[in-house]
Amino acid sequence: MTETPTLYSFRRCPYAMRARMAITASGAPVALREIILRDKPAEMLAASPKGTVPVLLADGRVIDESIDVMHWALRRNDPEGWLAAGDEDSLITEADGPFKHHLDRYKYASRYDGADADEHRAAGMTFLQKLDARLAQTEYLYGARRSLADIAIFPFVRQFRIADPDWFDEASIPHVQRWLKTLTCSALFLSVMRKYPLWKETGEEIPFPA
Repeated sequence: MTETPTLYSFRRCPYAMRARMAITASGAPVALREIILRDKPAEMLAASPKGTVPVLLADGRVIDESIDVMHWALRRNDPEGWLAAGDEDSLITEADGPFKHHLDRYKYASRYDGADADEHRAAGMTFLQKLDARLAQTEYLYGARRSLADIAIFPFVRQFRIADPDWFDEASIPHVQRWLKTLTCSALFLSVMRKYPLWKETGEEIPFPA
């Protein structure tokens, strides 16, 4: 009997969100171990000392990059064809690199010496305007259906909005606003945002996706 892969995850982490969404879309079964980042289980740190989520233990390997977890799941089953467009895309690289840099210094400016929140918000908006131009032409980043790029990027755009929802909702990026609302209200996203008991406290592994 093949052992069920183990997934360490934290509900509110955007990297973990996109991994859970890909796993759910694929239907690949895992045993979910819900954690909190301020109290990481020793077992997770032994597997992946960098101490970030997600961490997937599967096929005798430790997979601890969220994009790699997404690929692991979708290469097993990709019913919506997410890998057909946006796989290994430069938009994801830009979102995970420069945009995430500015997002952190906008949302958490007090954590970074000399960070000016307004400057980093403006820099982040440059990327959002780029997305808005694409989304003016299509419902999602690569056409009429969501793809890997949409799911990989939108949790970070959601974080950008959370920093100042009123400002974001009044900004001149109507297509990004529509796209973000569609994805955050989707059954897929809502399903992966359910609250689960902490594995470290209960020892309870959750069959996932439900």
